[in-house]
Formats: sequence, structure tokens, C-alpha cells
Amino acid sequence: MAQIAVNPTFDAALLRKKLRQFVSTLGRGIKAYGESKTRAGEIAALNAKTDEQLAAMGLRRDQIAVHVFRDMFYV
Repeated sequence: MAQIAVNPTFDAALLRKKLRQFVSTLGRGIKAYGESKTRAGEIAALNAKTDEQLAAMGLRRDQIAVHVFRDMFYV
């Protein structure tokens, strides 16, 4: 009969590393969600303006998304 000896080890450093990675990833996700909600509100506010109000700001209605996300993309 064969015997198998298992000696599980607990690696606290690995657990801390994995936990740190998880929390970091979660934080980035929450930050991205918050930023997207803010930008959605800005888009809604600009869409609520009249074409004349947008023109006074130097925008056309089809440029709203580009204007709101201008810091993220080079267009």
C-alpha cells in the first residue's frame, strides 16, 4: 500500500501579494466606473443644451463625445 505525505505550507508573503493585487485591481475598476459616470453626466448636460448654446461653447452636437473624452484619446 502506498502512502502519500502531504505537508501543506502557508506562504503569507504570497497571500499578501495576491491580496494587494486584488485590492489594486478593484480600486482601478471603481475609479474607472466613477469616471465613466461623471463623463456620462457631462454628456447628458451637454446634450440638454440647445445648438446655439453649444455653438457659443465652440461645439457641435456631433462633437460632444469627443469633447468629453478629449483627455483620453488623441483625435
